[in-house]
Amino acid sequence: MTGNNRGMVLQERDEQLLRELSVMRIMDRDQAMHVAGFGSTTRVNCRLLKLSRAGFLRRFFLGTVGGARKAIYSLSPAGAALVGVPYRGLRRANDQTLAADFFVTHQLWINEVYCLLKHRAIPVDGAHFVRWISFHEPLTPNIALIPDGYAELATPEKKLAMFLEVDLGHESRSVWQKKIRAYLAYAESGNFTTQFGERQFRTLVLTPSERRMHSLRGATAAITDKIFWFATLEATKADGFWKPVWCRAKDDSRQALL
Repeated sequence: MTGNNRGMVLQERDEQLLRELSVMRIMDRDQAMHVAGFGSTTRVNCRLLKLSRAGFLRRFFLGTVGGARKAIYSLSPAGAALVGVPYRGLRRANDQTLAADFFVTHQLWINEVYCLLKHRAIPVDGAHFVRWISFHEPLTPNIALIPDGYAELATPEKKLAMFLEVDLGHESRSVWQKKIRAYLAYAESGNFTTQFGERQFRTLVLTPSERRMHSLRGATAAITDKIFWFATLEATKADGFWKPVWCRAKDDSRQALL
């Protein structure tokens, strides 16, 4: 435990939560429980409130004033300084209520995948999490591509390198196909091996519905049948992520990642 000049005794779990926020940017209560190892809703609620009041977290809400609201937390400048990580704050007022926020919804879904890969057991013999990378600028100066995330998993047979794209249905076909071509150009450039030390990667695409998934698969199949794996957000919740729920662009059969 460590003390600080804000009158609060910080636990190792608190610092772990703050460090994870530097990667995730935001989190809700359930995600906080997973990344910091809280055992009960009461304890995590109490700790998040104390960290917010001490100025290490910023808090805002998704929902409507007078209706159901969900608390969302981000790192404050003081919290970032405490654990020695860059501050990448959100432009949201403290305790502000947001009726809808595309960035927040999108980032929470990315974080669900991150928590699942890093902080939950992988139900495949011998498989384990290796690393996660978040991006704040394009992969290379010449290719305008900023993935939603990158993860590596290892099994006794091989290492699996995966970029992540969480689609919430807001991109047009032409925008999506531009992104496909950017991934293909990146794969063909040789930069992936130089930057990540692996020979090949796949791109996981998560969609809000089967209809949207089939639409993106069709747009992808017009260009390539390589690299891309598709599934719905609902199908990949919890252990579903590891089940045969994934489709390729030109193959309707459902496959497992590992």
